[in-house]
Amino acid sequence: MARCYSVRVSKRYPSVPRLWLISDARNDGALEAALRRLPRGSGLVFRHYHLAEPERRARFRQVQRLARLRGHSVVLAGTMRQARRWGADGAYGSARQLAKGTAGLRLATVHSLRELRRAARADAVLLSPVFATRSHPGAGALGPLRFLLMAQKSRIPVLALGGMTPRRAARMPLHGWAAIDGLSP
Repeated sequence: MARCYSVRVSKRYPSVPRLWLISDARNDGALEAALRRLPRGSGLVFRHYHLAEPERRARFRQVQRLARLRGHSVVLAGTMRQARRWGADGAYGSARQLAKGTAGLRLATVHSLRELRRAARADAVLLSPVFATRSHPGAGALGPLRFLLMAQKSRIPVLALGGMTPRRAARMPLHGWAAIDGLSP
């Protein structure tokens, strides 16, 4: 059995949601519908890099209200300080980006074993890309076997990202998963 089934979850956040929706320009129009369809207690990583700061913050507030009503955690792509200023539950980014700042849920993006080691202080990592993805056309994917081998080396929860769908997630032993397109209506 893969270690990712029995990893210790952070004492700071004893229950890292197992399902995460990641926002961006592609799924913005369907974001509210997707949040309503997620099981209660899921999570949202709010990216929306395509918006200027004032518009991004306004859109964050809109989406955050709905997410809270549905019992979802809301994490902001950015620094922990920014996440706290915006009222998010935590931050999403590289381990280096999340290293400083106030307390909150820390989701680190990871693409290699080196990055996985650097992310040891995060509450969970999003390891990607598991499969080919529209976010990075033509980029190499880890594939399920390499993903699982890397996930076994982690002492914190590993979330699969990149080309993930409910069907693919059901076939893999993992803590949880995240998607941009795979969870949008």
